[in-house]
Amino acid sequence: MKRRVVVTGLGAVTPIGNNVAETWESVVKGRNGIDQITLYDVSELKVKIAAEVKNLSTEGLIDPKEARRMDRSMILAMLAAIEAYEDANLSEGAVDNNRFGTFIGSGIGGLDTINDESRKAYEKNPDRMSPFFIPNSIINLIGGNIAIRFQAKGPCLPIVTACSSATNSIGEAFRYIRDGYCDIAFAGGSEAPINALGVSGFTVMRALNFSNDKDNASIPFDKRRSGFVIGEGAGILILEEYEQAKKRGAKIYAEMVGYGTTCDAFHITAPDETASGISRCIELALSDGNVDPNEVDYINPHGTSTPLNDKYETLGIKKVFKEHAKNINIGATKSMHGHSLGAVGGIEAVITVKAVLEDIAPPTINYKEEDPDCDLNYTPNHAVKRPIRVAVSNSVGFGGQNATIVFKKFVE
Repeated sequence: MKRRVVVTGLGAVTPIGNNVAETWESVVKGRNGIDQITLYDVSELKVKIAAEVKNLSTEGLIDPKEARRMDRSMILAMLAAIEAYEDANLSEGAVDNNRFGTFIGSGIGGLDTINDESRKAYEKNPDRMSPFFIPNSIINLIGGNIAIRFQAKGPCLPIVTACSSATNSIGEAFRYIRDGYCDIAFAGGSEAPINALGVSGFTVMRALNFSNDKDNASIPFDKRRSGFVIGEGAGILILEEYEQAKKRGAKIYAEMVGYGTTCDAFHITAPDETASGISRCIELALSDGNVDPNEVDYINPHGTSTPLNDKYETLGIKKVFKEHAKNINIGATKSMHGHSLGAVGGIEAVITVKAVLEDIAPPTINYKEEDPDCDLNYTPNHAVKRPIRVAVSNSVGFGGQNATIVFKKFVE
């Protein structure tokens, strides 16, 4: 018998808020977190804007010595994990640590460390690199540091599927709990790619928006869209088996009911123009949760603001939901917090859970021009108060990766 899985804790560090409350307030008010890059000198570079986390502080949360040794992606993840753990009212001995999992994904991992230490190796001497170069570069230690701090001794599995990493991580944690392999888990993702290697790597691919106009750059589903705006951050859920959560008196935000994942097997970067991969992924997730498509009220789409993604994601949604697609509020929150690669599914999962809890559909801000290829309700510019019974969050990654997770309003 499959077990029920609920969300009992939320944590987020994003370009629109350094915790969940700030992030959600910004979402509801439609605040834009995109601005000029401050993390390194971009005066001679094409792309000068990104969605940075602002006023990042570890004071009182991470030991200063440890913080100095950690890659930025690890710091962001740790801060989100601390918030989620405390939000779930967890403490030492509250749960069986041997059945406490950690599923934290990242698309690239410690890219700040790779950027800085590679420069040191080639400009100075490789033997002068930091001894923390390898531990800070490898993706598994983003979650590994969290597991060590909270003594989570169950499975610690980093899922790496490009921009669907966090969504796949949440989905795999859901399955582990539902199928009895663990009882509780950190689940989400973290990424810190705003440096010369990260931004310029996507620049030369021509994947980014080049306008440097912060209010007209990340514009998902808008006819003017031309590329994504890179971001950073972390979003982490505490997923927990329902009976355990009930026994310890945990508050429950929502129930997670479904997960699907597929591969287009089409191209290393471009989406399948038939949208068969993303549509099948959504169908699998709905079927997994025994959810009728007509029950879905809100979708947080991948919505990157690239010409192909938004066109074919729209097609995929229409193939699954048919006429009901027009009744769904689709709110592309990357318009506010940018695209933080392997972390973004975690951030969007936090937002999607809050949408279910608060009955508010987040907006797609800076939406101005309709595109005939994108003809659904993208909740333009303003959040909408409406009943949300079921919500879906989609993620798509290079290599044709697709991941969909489904949350439902909790009923005892």
